[in-house]
Amino acid sequence: MKEYVFTSESVSEGHPDKVCDQISDAVVDLFLKNDPYSRVAVETLATTNQVVLAGEIRSNYGPSKDEIDALVRNVVKDIGYDQEGFSYKHLNLLNLIHSQSSDIAMGVDSGDNKDEGAGDQGIMFGYATNELEGAEFMPAPLYLSHRILKDMAIARHAGKTPLILPDSKSQVTLKYVNGLPVKAEAVVVSTQHSADISVKDVKEIVREYVMNALPKGWMCDEEHFFVNPTGRFVIGGPDGDSGLTGRKIIVDTYGGAAPHGGGAFSGKDPTKVDRSAAYMARYLAKNVVAAGLADQCEIQLSYAIGVSKPLSFYVYTNNSAKVEEEKIA
Repeated sequence: MKEYVFTSESVSEGHPDKVCDQISDAVVDLFLKNDPYSRVAVETLATTNQVVLAGEIRSNYGPSKDEIDALVRNVVKDIGYDQEGFSYKHLNLLNLIHSQSSDIAMGVDSGDNKDEGAGDQGIMFGYATNELEGAEFMPAPLYLSHRILKDMAIARHAGKTPLILPDSKSQVTLKYVNGLPVKAEAVVVSTQHSADISVKDVKEIVREYVMNALPKGWMCDEEHFFVNPTGRFVIGGPDGDSGLTGRKIIVDTYGGAAPHGGGAFSGKDPTKVDRSAAYMARYLAKNVVAAGLADQCEIQLSYAIGVSKPLSFYVYTNNSAKVEEEKIA
């Protein structure tokens, strides 16, 4: 179609699933900082004043129980959670992390006759587009959804919006004409807030960040600008809904504008190609578009566990290439 609409969503750092992503990644950071060769695959679950860690680790570094406990609480504190139903002070941590399977380690480790192998099988995608200037080669609906929540988070941490709380989601629907975005058809923002502020006042606070994020003249009409459409969002975060690592993989990649291989990123060391190969595919796709070789670029990689090199490599430019796709590949 020459004209169509497309929607992507984002979630804030305080969304229950993103809280879990950040805790899992903090564990990865801790181990890699102290032992760069650590193998880490950690999942987190969060609910009302409860955090559960599970997964597998192999490392020469062995943090104490208190160190892991402090790490988790600091992540929750930095996000901004000190509420009755979820607080860095009062949460209960259950640590169920265990050692990495020796069967997996055998396949991944390098040796005299083999390179380090991929930590699992799977398919990974990278994507880039130049459809919106200044959008870092990301699809415009996702970039704008991210931008709204990022600006709101910066303001909240700076103390500019004390009645706006950490948990929030955004959704931007853009109208496309001849393959390029031209305006917003609808915008949705749901944000946790204090009981001391009205929904009307929340909407006016949010409006500023939406207007600043969208290009000039792109704002949708009032009928399609939704802020907290349920009417109230006081109970939020893991107290309002449980969170789990890796449940926002489309938010983490391209907002549905390009495929996702299925694997999550957070909580994984670089041998987990679900993460590292997806990052590399994105890096390659972005450089193809930035170099002017194509207006869009999608790259797929596939791997087998224990095998170092990709099993397949695929490049697709949606007929936007300025040179032959075979040369790009």
